[in-house]
Amino acid sequence: MDDRLVSESTTIDAPPAVVFAIVADPRQHPRIDGSGSVQGIITGPDRLAKGATFGVSMKLFGLPYKIRNRVVEYEQDRRIAWRHFGAHRWRYELEPTDDGGTQVTETWDATRYTSPVFAGLRALGFPERNREGISGTLVRLREAAEADKAATR
Repeated sequence: MDDRLVSESTTIDAPPAVVFAIVADPRQHPRIDGSGSVQGIITGPDRLAKGATFGVSMKLFGLPYKIRNRVVEYEQDRRIAWRHFGAHRWRYELEPTDDGGTQVTETWDATRYTSPVFAGLRALGFPERNREGISGTLVRLREAAEADKAATR
């Protein structure tokens, strides 16, 4: 198995439009981040679209930093992905379920990295850190989307 591609999925009891509204709003990212690295949004639009950029305050290994991301994949209510200066992408794919919910897959895609660069990431504990962060994010995204759905009733 290629550990440069890390994905986890969950089912959320909310329609794709509700889930997508959260992941496409960069100001919601601290609300759903399960890794503990997203500290806040410093710049960006209220709603992301292909080509949009947004800045994020982050923390890794206890060290704060700022990063700028660009949306590189976008299909309304179905898929969104962004990347920064690195070659990897964070992607959310949404599939409607028969009962009105959403199957969400979050992926950390580092397949664009060369082997030496990826070896450096492995030495820092990636991609396992990403797997743990994705698992936590999907739990928080499910809670947020289900709460937002309930609030609109």
